[in-house]
Amino acid sequence: MKCPYCDRPDSKVIDSRPKDDKIKRRRECIKCGARFTTFEIVEKPILMVEKRSGSYEEFNRSKLITGIFNAIKKRPVSMKQVEAIADSIENHFANELRNVAKSKEIGELVLEQLKEIDSIAYIRFASVYEDFTDIKSFVALISDIEKHH
Repeated sequence: MKCPYCDRPDSKVIDSRPKDDKIKRRRECIKCGARFTTFEIVEKPILMVEKRSGSYEEFNRSKLITGIFNAIKKRPVSMKQVEAIADSIENHFANELRNVAKSKEIGELVLEQLKEIDSIAYIRFASVYEDFTDIKSFVALISDIEKHH
């Protein structure tokens, strides 16, 4: 890290601690002894979502959380659980080093996790995500859940 006082490229870390989603580091210049603070963050690659129509848009965490919230209204699902779902989806694609995901993949990952958390929220999300056109499809989904519970 370059010293902001003398421009020397060498400094040592004196103290390091987490702050919000960053790491705050106190540094000292090896040449002039000046102390300064830096913040380190993890850079996540931009994730693009391929929509069913074939168009692309940037992954929007807020949009995902809103969709999950619509499914969990008046259900015993906490904000922490919703955040965990969103985190796991972002991490899933980052860990695979992918920068494009199909909306269908994202929906399936949400469904897998909602199925474990709350079956009603799962059905609600599936009904919008799957875009059921008839009652048979909806009944089949409910029957499948009953078999597993």
